[in-house]
Amino acid sequence: MKTKFSVLVILGTLVFSCSKSDSTETYVPVPVVVEMPSNFPDMAYNLDNNPLTEAGVELGKRLFYEGKLSANDAIPCAFCHEQAFAFTHHGHTLSHGVNGGIGFRNAQPIQNLAFQNEFMWDGAASHLDLQPIIPLTSELEMGETLSNVVEKLNAEPYYRQQFRKAFQDGEVNSANMLKALSQFMITMISSNSKYDKYIRNEDGVMLSQIEQDGRATFQNKCASCHATDLFTDQTYRNNGLPVNPQLNDLGRYNVLENPDDLYKFKVPSLRNVEVSFPYMHDGRFSTLEAVLNFYDSGMVDNGNVDPIFQRDDGTLGISLNTYEKESLIAFLKTLTDNEFLNDERFSEY
Repeated sequence: MKTKFSVLVILGTLVFSCSKSDSTETYVPVPVVVEMPSNFPDMAYNLDNNPLTEAGVELGKRLFYEGKLSANDAIPCAFCHEQAFAFTHHGHTLSHGVNGGIGFRNAQPIQNLAFQNEFMWDGAASHLDLQPIIPLTSELEMGETLSNVVEKLNAEPYYRQQFRKAFQDGEVNSANMLKALSQFMITMISSNSKYDKYIRNEDGVMLSQIEQDGRATFQNKCASCHATDLFTDQTYRNNGLPVNPQLNDLGRYNVLENPDDLYKFKVPSLRNVEVSFPYMHDGRFSTLEAVLNFYDSGMVDNGNVDPIFQRDDGTLGISLNTYEKESLIAFLKTLTDNEFLNDERFSEY
C-alpha cells in the first residue's frame, strides 16, 4: 500500500521583486497529491516551508527546461539531465556548459532528491533549494547570476503571470525561482521498478533466480553503503579510485577542508543505474562490468581509503567471482524504473 499526503502553499521569501501591474492573475493554490512509496524512508525535505501546488510544480518544470537560466540562453538544467537516462548527461563523462565549457564531474541523476539531506558529489549544497545555484553560477556550466536570471524572467509576461499563480506574494525573485525548481524535483520520485513491485508484493512480480542470487550478493557485499531502498546511505567515502591527474578532484575536502575528507565522494543511489552511465564522479567507467571489476581488483591505496574496503589479507577490494558479478548486474537492472524514465509529467513541453 502507498500512503498519500497533500500540501498547501505558504508565503515565499522576497528577493529581486517584479511589478504586478500588468495582469489580473491571482494566487489560487491547488494542492498536489504525492504518492509516498511504502518501502522508502521518510522524506527529508521540509514541505512546511515550500508545500507543493499545481502552479508551483508547473513553474518549476518550465524553469527546468528554460535556457534563460544560462548566460547564453541555451543551456537549461535539462541539458545535463536527460530524462531517458535518469536525468544524467548521457554519453558524457563530465558535464558540459556554456561556450563549450567542460565541468570536472559527471552529472548526477535527478531522482528521489526529496529524501536526501545533502547534494552534489561533495555535499556542497545542504538544502535542495540551494542546489541549483551551484550549476547556475558555475562559469563552466550555466555561467549566470541569480540577479541576471531574475531580470530575464521578469521581462517575460509568461513568467510574471506564472509566478503570480504559484506564489502568494507573486514576486519574480530568486527565492521563488529556487522553490519552484524544488517543487518540481520533489515530484520526481522513482519507485516503480521491478524491484519495488517485488518488495511491495505488487502485480505478482517475482525475481528470477539470477536476480535473487544477485540480490543476496548485494545485501552481503554492497548494502552497507548502498543502504535502504534509496540505495545510498548518503555518506561520503573514499572508494580507492586512482586519482585522476587531469582533475585531481579532492572531493569532500573541497567543502570543509578536513583532511579526513580527502578524495571522499557521496555514495550515489543505484536506482536506474542501468541507464545512468558513465559511472563514478568523473565518469571513468562506461559499464557496470567495469565498475564491478574495479571493486574486485582495481582499487588502490590513495591514502584515505574507507576501512570498509579492507580485506582480511590486507588488500583492498570486494571479492567477486564471475557469477557474482553477472548476478549482481542482473539484480541492478531490476532497479530500472521505466515508468519514471518515460513519465510525461517530467518531460519537456
